[in-house]
Amino acid sequence: MTISVILPTLNEEETLPRTLAHTLGLGFDEVLVVDGGSTDRTCGIVSACAGDGQWAIGDGTESRKFEASLPPHSLSPLAPRLALLASPAGRAIQMNAGAAASHGEVLLFLHADTQLPRDAKPAIVQALQEPACAGGRFDLRFERPAGLARLIGRLINLRSRCTGIATGDQALFVRRSIFEQMGGFSAIPIMEDVDFTRRLKRMGRTAALRSQVVTSYRRWESCGPIRTILLMWLLRFLYWIGVSPQTLSRWYGNVR
Repeated sequence: MTISVILPTLNEEETLPRTLAHTLGLGFDEVLVVDGGSTDRTCGIVSACAGDGQWAIGDGTESRKFEASLPPHSLSPLAPRLALLASPAGRAIQMNAGAAASHGEVLLFLHADTQLPRDAKPAIVQALQEPACAGGRFDLRFERPAGLARLIGRLINLRSRCTGIATGDQALFVRRSIFEQMGGFSAIPIMEDVDFTRRLKRMGRTAALRSQVVTSYRRWESCGPIRTILLMWLLRFLYWIGVSPQTLSRWYGNVR
């Protein structure tokens, strides 16, 4: 079972080096970084890891045309293929572009500030041994190990386990065949992960893996944990009653 990791980025020079180094050592078949127009050192970091400094250009709608120019990863024969792609900005658009250019039977979508567990690959393979399983996600904990951050992480996992809805911070994975049947991520500026996992539930069983990803606490620190919780609840409620993602994105902002 081959697994492609798709990692959307936009000005992630602070978090990307650690995430990339960690992910490349986990035994996946390829890692595709899809950049949405970074103005910092994000692209240079990936190009340096790829070895030859080349990177492919695409518009997000015809990604297949630049597959042949993807640079091979050259750190070791056992390392996964590493490629840097360019795409219009927008996490959903970037992830769809990465999926179109990838080759794995399974697609794993990873945020640049999130570290996968060491057993990520065997855990995914084991979950997908069940034919009825369409995809899934991991449990989450924040990089800050105690206090309110720990409680918030546990509540996120509980909510996800009860509802079957997950967020991108939880590292979503899906069979390629299912992803293509679904038409990928909806091209919306926010709630693309909620929308995707809601549709994924209709395609089969979704796995709620107990292994934990470790993700950044930066948004919660920037906005304040209580304010962020209230904002998340409000956004989800408004989305549920039909407020457009375009409107919601203006309230959500973008903390990096």
